[in-house]
Amino acid sequence: MKFIAIAIAVVGTLVLASLLAVYAYGRFAKRARGAPSQALPTAENDTQFDALVAPLLSNRPRQSGLALLSSNLHAFAVRAYTARNAQRSLDLQYYYWKDDLTGGLLAREVLTAADRGVRVRLMLDDINAKGYDPNYLALDSHPNIEVRLFNPSWARAFGLQRGLELLLRAVRTTRRMHNKAWIADGRLAIVGGRNIGDAYFDASEDANFRDMDLLLVGDVVDQTEAIFDRFWNSEAVLPIRHVTGMAKGDLPALRVRLERTATTGLAEPYIHRVTEESRQWASSGMGKLRWTIEAEVASDPPEKAYGGGQDSWLMTAIRPILASAKRELKIVSPYFIPGEAGTHQLTTLAKDGVAVTVLTNSLAATDVAAVHGAYVRYRKPLLKSGIEIYELKPDDERTDMSLFGSKGASLHTKAFIADGQAGFVGSFNFDPRSTSLNTEMGVLFRQNDLAGEVEAVIAAQISPRGSYKLSLQGGKLTWSDRAANGARELTHEPRASLRRRLLAKVISYLPIESQL
Repeated sequence: MKFIAIAIAVVGTLVLASLLAVYAYGRFAKRARGAPSQALPTAENDTQFDALVAPLLSNRPRQSGLALLSSNLHAFAVRAYTARNAQRSLDLQYYYWKDDLTGGLLAREVLTAADRGVRVRLMLDDINAKGYDPNYLALDSHPNIEVRLFNPSWARAFGLQRGLELLLRAVRTTRRMHNKAWIADGRLAIVGGRNIGDAYFDASEDANFRDMDLLLVGDVVDQTEAIFDRFWNSEAVLPIRHVTGMAKGDLPALRVRLERTATTGLAEPYIHRVTEESRQWASSGMGKLRWTIEAEVASDPPEKAYGGGQDSWLMTAIRPILASAKRELKIVSPYFIPGEAGTHQLTTLAKDGVAVTVLTNSLAATDVAAVHGAYVRYRKPLLKSGIEIYELKPDDERTDMSLFGSKGASLHTKAFIADGQAGFVGSFNFDPRSTSLNTEMGVLFRQNDLAGEVEAVIAAQISPRGSYKLSLQGGKLTWSDRAANGARELTHEPRASLRRRLLAKVISYLPIESQL
């Protein structure tokens, strides 16, 4: 009885402390709110991008133009080019922005734009911002740049205070902003799966991600700006200067470091590619845009950080398109944990005659082995229902993948295509975290040519050179390595170390799927 009384007292104390911490944080967040601001209005010819986009839209009422950015180097160059030529505004929303080669080069372009008078609003999730406060404070010191953080911690240093906050505000600190959006002059937007960092632009020495973005013009850009404004002005987003209690950072020192980054030999191929991008835009404008009236940028609301707004969560918009598939459905998700409900939906489609294909990471290719441990529970039920599963190989046999970084590959694309017509490209993984915890966003569209382009990328990734095909042989899972010296069947996770296999096995038994 004494032990039970002590346990009850401890639990009660923790609950009370947690409630007090949440209350105190709410008071802090209310005082730290920034002044509201909105996207700057566009005009016919105020900026270069006004003059470029307005004529394209004049004969296409209610239409949007979408272009697939599947090449990592191209995705970098378009971002750098739009920052370099923006004349009014840059609104940038990311899960994280690495302080590495490509992150530094893009930060340099953004800072240079601010020097020209461009208004910059940079919004980042806080979970990956810690340790980089000096950089963000330096940017925030510029009169034309403001940096805000989503769901920030008030404990900026790692240690006891940080640990206590994570413990006492555990329910809310696990909710993150996973959105990715790059908006230039309110005329062009890039929405998709890429964060800002070397692994997304073929410069990582470890492994480089395969990913997708869409370049947008038209109504979908207005929708992207509206989503940005809703987050920027929400209770979940606070100015970094109010979070840290520091009014300014060392902007001159940051300038010196960014200029030094731009003069290294490693930076030269990226700077050269931006120059090439400038020539292409000068000669052909926006390039290969796919036009449609059926496109929408959808997002979870910022209130999801507090468990609110469930009626407008992104899955509500995604689910009907998945269910609409009549012939085939192709899903790409690096972290794939369909859960019982998702497994039921996919197996029902398969039983109704829909050819369902799933591409995800192999254990050797994933950057989050714990997620793989939860995913393994669903492989056999999906295969038994006739669903095809492919897992990306950890090697990349393409010759155009990396300039000088690793040839290792890891899947980061989040996309699906239904019946070769309707699709999605964005930040949403088919896992519980994207469904219930993180805020996510992406582009839903119906456009045959664009769907075909996305399918072509998927086809290359599930080819024998790119992935293993899973199957059941006598009830046992096998991986077909169809590109090795003659096809062969493997009976355990290919190329994965014993440590990784053990970790995934242990995770598969733990009741933590909802947090993955």
